[in-house]
Amino acid sequence: MMREYRDPAMAIYLRPMTFEDTELIVSWRNQDAVRRNFIYQELFTREGHEHWIRTMVETGRVVQMIICEAEDGRPVGSVYLRDIDRQHNKAEYGIFIGGEGARGKGYGTMAAGLMIRYAFEEMGLHRLFLRVFADNTQAIRSYEKAGFEREACLREDVCIDGCYRDIVLMGILNR
Repeated sequence: MMREYRDPAMAIYLRPMTFEDTELIVSWRNQDAVRRNFIYQELFTREGHEHWIRTMVETGRVVQMIICEAEDGRPVGSVYLRDIDRQHNKAEYGIFIGGEGARGKGYGTMAAGLMIRYAFEEMGLHRLFLRVFADNTQAIRSYEKAGFEREACLREDVCIDGCYRDIVLMGILNR
């Protein structure tokens, strides 16, 4: 059973996502500043997110948590592990910060650190990986600060709005 995940030295903590977070997730994920950094750029709906919870989160195929400010508990984003592969002990990491005024405070790096610890210590995973647009230098720096390393560049891997874009693969191992 998922629980809150905290580090008293951090300005944020993670708590399990619930159905009650649906409106927040949908509104955050539909913000242009968030959506433009995702490979999947379609608008989110309440129905689609609830289906995600039922078919992915509740089945254990995804672990999704809400990033909250430690001071007052205000939700500011979400972090998740998807495509959890128990045979090879790996998963894909993802994150978005959508709370008003929450970007640029280091919350993404902190949340990555907490989720990495959760994945390795609580779930026993060996490897996490992520995909990020090659031109998203702010995100790449944040992932590197959290311990992810660049592993590959997939040239013109995805087509967004008629333009092919490079994807950087990054990973971190549980040593």
